[in-house]
Amino acid sequence: MANLDSNIVKLAPEAGTPAFRSAPHNIEAEQALLGAILVNNDAFDRVSNFLEPKHFFEPIHQMVYETAASLIRAGKIATPVTLKTFLPADTDLGGMTVAQYLARLAAEATTIINAQDYGRTVYDLSIRRDLIRVGEDMVNVAFDAPVDFAPRAQIEDAERKLYDLAETGRYEGGFQKFTMAATTAIDMAANAYMRDGKLSGIATGLRSLDAKMGGLQKSDLVIVAGRPGMGKTALATNIAYNIARAHRDEQQADGTKKTTNGGIVGFFSCEMSAEQLATRVLAEQTGIPSSTIRRGGITQDEFETIKNHAIELEQLPLFIDETGGLSISQLTARARRLKRQKGLDVIVVDYIQLLQGTGRRADNRVQEVTEITTSLKALAKELNVPVVALSQLSRQVESRDDKRPQLSDLRESGSIEQDADVVLFVYREEYYLQNKEPRPGTDDYIKWQTEMAAVHGKAEVIIGKQRHGPTGTVPLQFEAMVTRFADLEDENRMPAQIK
Repeated sequence: MANLDSNIVKLAPEAGTPAFRSAPHNIEAEQALLGAILVNNDAFDRVSNFLEPKHFFEPIHQMVYETAASLIRAGKIATPVTLKTFLPADTDLGGMTVAQYLARLAAEATTIINAQDYGRTVYDLSIRRDLIRVGEDMVNVAFDAPVDFAPRAQIEDAERKLYDLAETGRYEGGFQKFTMAATTAIDMAANAYMRDGKLSGIATGLRSLDAKMGGLQKSDLVIVAGRPGMGKTALATNIAYNIARAHRDEQQADGTKKTTNGGIVGFFSCEMSAEQLATRVLAEQTGIPSSTIRRGGITQDEFETIKNHAIELEQLPLFIDETGGLSISQLTARARRLKRQKGLDVIVVDYIQLLQGTGRRADNRVQEVTEITTSLKALAKELNVPVVALSQLSRQVESRDDKRPQLSDLRESGSIEQDADVVLFVYREEYYLQNKEPRPGTDDYIKWQTEMAAVHGKAEVIIGKQRHGPTGTVPLQFEAMVTRFADLEDENRMPAQIK
């Protein structure tokens, strides 16, 4: 194909770009693609789902593509003849008129078979120019930043821009036919059939809970709430471990890995250290109380058991961030980075009230929590992963006779209840009953023993809200000594009855 580049007046380099180094572009690819569209409008359909006018380097090419797109989408034919009336007739094209230039484009066009390849070339070069702009912005802001603009804020802003580029730098997107959506739905059903538990979401490892929820669904914000001592962190830790242990993936044609079961878990522990969480997991798996492990009061056999399980834990795709006082912007930036570097299927946050907002004023805690929950929901949608966030309950629970929590018990409940897709309450009657022990030898004590025997080792997960399914109560087994939740019907994991 003849090179039409010499007939076009080159754009001046963008501001801040050295005159001797122009931004990446390929005029010939742009010309060949536009020519193909003008010759055969079907070529437009091959690139329209990812290519936009802004991706072209030359302004005249942006105008030609945008006008052609408007005509084609309106059901009309885009040719040099129909286009020329919509373009400025006085445009200087190196001595050529608009009509002459359009005719040359069509005369020297590539075939429709190559249209998508040329479109990808134009698109990729546009992404590279965007990267240059991000880099220039970083340099300029770093030089001219105001005194109250912390470097950390600039780093987080740059990470957000780069992540946006990484996510949009693909050839997918745009509208799709319903047949494609139906195919996607069938694929989801097929994946659910092959996944453990036949679930549409990620299995928590607790069958009775999964039966009610269908697993953890992508882009959902799941709130796990309860009063202190109910076992919120234990439940979240159990679920995180179960998901990481079940993780399986397969290699894709493009070299990336796709999770087929379980998932890669990012655990933000704002309250407990990574060592404490690891000790809890070891206690759950070995059946040796964490207090015994910490004191060193274990036998040689128990030590070997702990060592073997620790080796297994090292292989799990479970990543823990134990940084205290995290802001919501720092959390989102670290989650994006983990997904980019290692992959990410589930996020766990322990817990909401220990996070900080990005505002400089923290005197209005309700507004701050609103920002946090809104950001967590936005993060779940952005990364397309479930976010499991723990939350404290207000003290008003303690003032009621029936201490089972309700949605109104959530601290700063307005935003939490509104933004959450699922709200789970952890409740253990045994916790409250054991604090009411009467004096031994009395009739009340015998009655208390009977009541304790009925609730010992049992917990309830109350589904207070669920967008995709029913609410209700899921009974579970809870072994306090090893902080382990299990399905109630699993006789092999039931703790010994109280004596």
